[in-house]
Amino acid sequence: MSSKMMLMANSLTHVRPLTCAAAVYPSRLVAQPPDLIKWVKIEGGFVHKSIKIAQGDSFGLGLVASEDIPKGSDLIALPQHIPLKFGGSSSEPENSHSALIKLAQHVPEELWAMKLGLKLLQERARKGSFWWPYISNLPETYSVPIFFPGEDIKNLQYAPLLYQVNKRCRFLLEFEKILKHELENLKPDDHPFSGQDVDSSALGWAMSAVSSRAFRLYGGKRPDGTRSNVPMMLPLIDMCNHSFDPNAEIVQEEANSNRNMLVKVVAGKEIKQSDPLLLNYGCLSSDLFLLDYGFVIPSNPYDCIELKYDAALLDAASMAAGVSSPNFSSPSPWQQQILSHLNLDGPNSDLKVTLGGGELVEGRLLAALRVVLSNDEEAMKQHDLETLKSLTVEAPLGISTEVSALRTIVALCVIALGHFPTKIMEDESLLKQNVSPTTELALQFRIQKKSLIVDVMRDLSKRVKLLLAK
Repeated sequence: MSSKMMLMANSLTHVRPLTCAAAVYPSRLVAQPPDLIKWVKIEGGFVHKSIKIAQGDSFGLGLVASEDIPKGSDLIALPQHIPLKFGGSSSEPENSHSALIKLAQHVPEELWAMKLGLKLLQERARKGSFWWPYISNLPETYSVPIFFPGEDIKNLQYAPLLYQVNKRCRFLLEFEKILKHELENLKPDDHPFSGQDVDSSALGWAMSAVSSRAFRLYGGKRPDGTRSNVPMMLPLIDMCNHSFDPNAEIVQEEANSNRNMLVKVVAGKEIKQSDPLLLNYGCLSSDLFLLDYGFVIPSNPYDCIELKYDAALLDAASMAAGVSSPNFSSPSPWQQQILSHLNLDGPNSDLKVTLGGGELVEGRLLAALRVVLSNDEEAMKQHDLETLKSLTVEAPLGISTEVSALRTIVALCVIALGHFPTKIMEDESLLKQNVSPTTELALQFRIQKKSLIVDVMRDLSKRVKLLLAK
């Protein structure tokens, strides 16, 4: 990663210097920001009297109940002018907004957070911004991997995540050049960032602020009556931390008086005194939690590892599993046809397959192994693809084929573990040492990945024993 990403961005109005190192409890943009709860109330929002902002144990600042709150209670309600969305505001010069739209056209859809991040940077730079009481409460730094030291990016040890981190870093460096070129000849009044310089580090801060805090919710109505899906930052609501067992949920409803859309947080269960307010950010992999939010969840039930469906690798794994003559590299025509239906063969095939998560073994991979290792076309014709893709359907093509398929996956797991340069015990030993916050995150992440692979191996090995016992 270029050293440019390690520079401090201190050129925006209102701004203390930004550092790119992750912190356990990062400070906010200003030392003593405005009272966010008070601001939300002044602007017509609602905040339950028993909610306060407090320092948590796991995720830093968050919302906490100061006394018991009954299930079903409204916790927070924001009128539609409070959420920060990409688009104009009443105080925004038209040419300034046009420049922002032009810049946003250079942002790929998969990095949607950068588009809203441009709006966030614009408001951060604007003196007297309506959203300044909110923005000043945002963290000064983010613990996402784009801000890791180079050595700790390597310490992640997982190729798919390394690819995504490097991809984002390259985008930010290239986007900085595009931004400077687009803005160099603008008049001061037309400049979307009030004439202030914005470099890759500031862009990274904005993208991380959005990716870790924004929600995709319903926007305005389309002509057909449906509503658009709009990313938006929700002041105060975005201080609810994450849990797969949340005690609160976000709902949207129209206000009866003016039909404006309200964004609310409602207690999904009784919330006890001193309990944090928790939302479910989504059933995401550890890659996305670290990449977008900057934390790792131990034993994440939705985590998975990515593998490539590679014929030579599968031949080698099958032989290691005891299959005498696997033919992944030269499937018969009927097998090739099924692989094509599974989108694992052909010019536009998707060769990325996964282990772990809800399926344990991705259905496409399981079906492919069953079919190629079977060599029994007639037996295959008795089952549809959905049956062949299901691990809950036991041995649809026979116990021998099933054992070979599961053992091949176990062998793939062994190969995948071999790609990590360290073992779990070594990582756990390093965690006990006095390491930096970013090194700790990298260690936690790779321990999670390796543990997932071991869990898959154990599960499949038990299934093999049960099959052999029959």
